[in-house]
Amino acid sequence: MAKLADVAALAGVSVTTVSRVINNYGSLSEKTKQKVHDAMRELNYAPNTNARSLQGKGTNLVGIIFPGVANPFYGDIVQTLENKLFERGYRVILCNSVNNADKEREYVRMLMANQVDGIISGTHNMTIEEYQRISAPLVSFDRFIADGIPIVSSDNFTGGQVATQGLVRAGAKNIWMFSGANRPQSPTNKRLSGYSEVMQESGLAEHVLALPFRMDADLKWAQIKTTLKNARPDGIFCSDDLTALMVLEVAKQLKIAVPDDLRVVGYDGSQMIQNYFPELATVTQPINSMCALMVDLLIKQIEKSDDKIEMNYELPVQLHAGRTLLG
Repeated sequence: MAKLADVAALAGVSVTTVSRVINNYGSLSEKTKQKVHDAMRELNYAPNTNARSLQGKGTNLVGIIFPGVANPFYGDIVQTLENKLFERGYRVILCNSVNNADKEREYVRMLMANQVDGIISGTHNMTIEEYQRISAPLVSFDRFIADGIPIVSSDNFTGGQVATQGLVRAGAKNIWMFSGANRPQSPTNKRLSGYSEVMQESGLAEHVLALPFRMDADLKWAQIKTTLKNARPDGIFCSDDLTALMVLEVAKQLKIAVPDDLRVVGYDGSQMIQNYFPELATVTQPINSMCALMVDLLIKQIEKSDDKIEMNYELPVQLHAGRTLLG
């Protein structure tokens, strides 16, 4: 972890000057203040507001960074993590990054200032080097963020396979995948690879429509509508359940019968989907098991357990064959 002296050395000023900048004390030039703030930002340094009272003890605080909880899948993950951490004696600071790198950096600095014992991250907007500078134990959900940080995910490749196999077995031929942005290290990439393998093995042409998570809802609706009208797919695999629900609504507007003329499979299987849209066929991720594993891995790092920690954990998925697939 960066210290006050490290900030001073990088900024080319004294430790006293850094302290004065942090505490906004005394008369200092804007140039000096900027140099100190730049050095703090580069070193990911945040003043420790709890150091005196804690005296080296843990805070029993864990930071959780996710894109947002409006998505019911992330909402389920965050709630389950919070419950399991509470059971183990930890409290949570929730940070909503909204896929914004600057916002994520500020949250990381805030978490370090509060001396959290560890961080669970379900987003990746900062650089690998920035993650490597974080001194607290880290666990990543669903994506690579830096070497040495364990990753917990569902088996995304198999998920893509079973979703596509379900559509093929149901008789679909013109099968499309509506994917996310397919950014580097995104779990959508493995789901796409699973789809591609099954399509190639079945001798069917691949069709992929990228609908990024942050795309405006009206634009997403328009692209789905255009594809359904012009391409007339008879099977669609969506890389998330919310997109699958939008496909069903667009199909209803276009008077396309599901599942007679169009079969749809989603991905995630959150509790909200299971409770309110049980007719949606979807690849269900093991949310409870993934959260239990993330918490266990984080606490092992916090407690410096001798147990070996692997760098990649993939948990099995299941296909819920709802009415939108089998009728």
